[in-house]
Parts: sequence; structure tokens; C-alpha cells
Amino acid sequence: MKRIMSFILLCAFGFPAIAEIQTREVTYQVGGSEFTGYLAYDDALSGKRPGVLVVHEWWGHNAYARKRAEMLAQLGYTALALDMYGTGKVAEHPDDAKKFMQAVTSNMPEAQKRFTAARNLLSEQDTVDSSQIAAIGYCFGGGMVLNMARAGMDLDGVVSFHGSLGTQTPAQAGQVKARVLVLTGADDPFIPPQQVQGFEQEMKAAGVDYEVHSYPGVKHSFTNPDADSFAERFDMPLAYDEAADKDSWQRMQVFLKSVFSAGKN
Repeated sequence: MKRIMSFILLCAFGFPAIAEIQTREVTYQVGGSEFTGYLAYDDALSGKRPGVLVVHEWWGHNAYARKRAEMLAQLGYTALALDMYGTGKVAEHPDDAKKFMQAVTSNMPEAQKRFTAARNLLSEQDTVDSSQIAAIGYCFGGGMVLNMARAGMDLDGVVSFHGSLGTQTPAQAGQVKARVLVLTGADDPFIPPQQVQGFEQEMKAAGVDYEVHSYPGVKHSFTNPDADSFAERFDMPLAYDEAADKDSWQRMQVFLKSVFSAGKN
């Protein structure tokens, strides 16, 4: 009986708690409107660590954006999948997604307020080193993080996955603080070669530390496993590419390590 009791006590108190990725929804206000984000971090790590913002596709703040936040937490970052549309604004059809997206892109000063509010929320977390913040984005979100870099936002780096590269407000010399990584599909009709070339010319003229990697034969939304079903349902030129997805995620990891290491020097 004593042996049994000892085993029970050991099970109850003798083994350390198993750390895991902690997640929670967070709501915040911007101009009187409510927005819902998703925070993820690894509680096995102690102390502060870099923070990474995740900006969603044109569909809105959905499960895919949250999944990427969790993946960043597994890498040792505190991640916040932010919300650029507002609580409850998640599209199921491209027509609605387009309306949500255009409402944001047509008012960039407001977009900057929404992005800044999320950045401030992330930097205030106990697990975040507020001097080390980066942002990644997909599709609409990829274009958005590039525009936030162009606007001179205080970011160490931004990563765009199949995001739009065009802009009405090109980067100006000395204004961009962030290093930039662009990952795009060479066969993406939404981001043709001319747009890529124009982006590179813009970055060079502004003296931005940037890198562009284009994947041959790869189409739009190549990181999202749901891209094929979206393509079939809505007759859109989208396609998931597993190799490009994995390679782009690896390139992002190398990039983030580099920009955050540089920030410590």
C-alpha cells in the first residue's frame, strides 16, 4: 500500500509540468471599434523574447492566421495574429473579401492606426522584448506589412508571402527602418513579373535592405493548404505548393534570426 501511495504522490507532485504553446483571444479598440487578435507563446521559455505580428489574408482574421501565430510560438517567438477588418468580419466569398480589403486599402492612415494598435498590444505583453518586433503577412497581409515598412513603422523586419508589391506611396530614401523579405510565385497572375521588377527598383532607389525570392511555376496563395479548394469553388488562379510553402517558411526563419540578432548588436 505504501508503494502504491508513493507512486500516486510521485505522479501528482514529482514530475515537472509539461510546457505547451499558450494561446488566447485578445480584443482591443481602435477608434471606437472592436478588433479581435490571437496571441500565442511558449510558456516553457522564460523571460522576454522577440514579438512577431501576423497579418491575415484578404479573407480576414481566420484559423489560418492563427495557425501561423502558433507556428511562430513554436519557434520561440510571441506572436499576435492581428485583425485589420474588425471583430466578426471574416469573408466566406471573394466578393466579401474584396469589400473588406478595399475598405482598408482605400484609407491607409486608418490602416496604420489599426496596425499600430496591434503592434502596441504585442509589445506590451510580459513575454515580449518591445525593442524587437517584426511582422509577416499573407496575400492582403503581405502587401500590408510592406506598406507599413514603407510608412516607416518601427519594425526590425517584414516578410511578405504572396503579397501585392505595388503601392500608391513608394518608399522614400531613409524612411524604411525594416529589412524586407518578399516570397512570391513566378506564375502568380496577381503579382506579375513587371510588378516584381517595379518593386525591386523602388527598394533600390530608397536604399532598403531587401531580398526577393520568386518560386518558378508557383501560383498565388502557395502557402495555404486550402488554396486548391478556394480555386475550385471560386474559379480563382490559386494553388497550394508544398515545396514552396516549406522553403518560404524556412527562409523566414533564417531572416527573423538575422534581423533580431542584428538588433542586439
